[in-house]
Amino acid sequence: MQKIINNSLTEILREQKIYPVLRGKNKDTIIRNVRALKNAGINLVEINVDSPEIYEAIEEVSGEIKVCAGGIITLFQAETAVNCGARLFSSPILQPNLLKFSKNRQVPYIASATTANEAYSAWKLRIPVIRLYPVTAMGGVNYLEDILRPMPFLNIMPAGGIKLGEVEGYMNAGALAVGVGRDLYQNRSAEDITLKVRNFLR
Repeated sequence: MQKIINNSLTEILREQKIYPVLRGKNKDTIIRNVRALKNAGINLVEINVDSPEIYEAIEEVSGEIKVCAGGIITLFQAETAVNCGARLFSSPILQPNLLKFSKNRQVPYIASATTANEAYSAWKLRIPVIRLYPVTAMGGVNYLEDILRPMPFLNIMPAGGIKLGEVEGYMNAGALAVGVGRDLYQNRSAEDITLKVRNFLR
């Protein structure tokens, strides 16, 4: 399995623009949604590890699409996800043990930040992509602009309550890519997911 390196991760996100974040405890639903997104032209998805059986979902689809294991807060979770085929992992926190694991295994680590100071600290630690979370609760596009104005060199990916129709505003404000969750798949058939995302990418 070819590894993702930090530079290629930023290029994938820059080209894809949306970063689908899938959550749920049913592995069959997760697998269905991943394949629907792949059919729409998505090359990288995040699967949040909400239950042990989600590792099975990661293992099943990791040969079909690049998978980021999401919601990782422990070393055990990171190791298990990578061993199941995840090419990278993300966390709602910045944790030294996860950073060390990322460097040792050469697996990119997307850490989260809420404040300007946290985002700068993550950049200093050479985190390739910094998730700004929860951006909607913090002020949305205006908050992203406030973070990037003094630090335009940051690779920021806002996430948390963003709808697909709001992606353009975040991109115009300087986001590398935009994390979109339930708005992509909640109460939608696989066909609806594919059509909605394909139309957006076009």
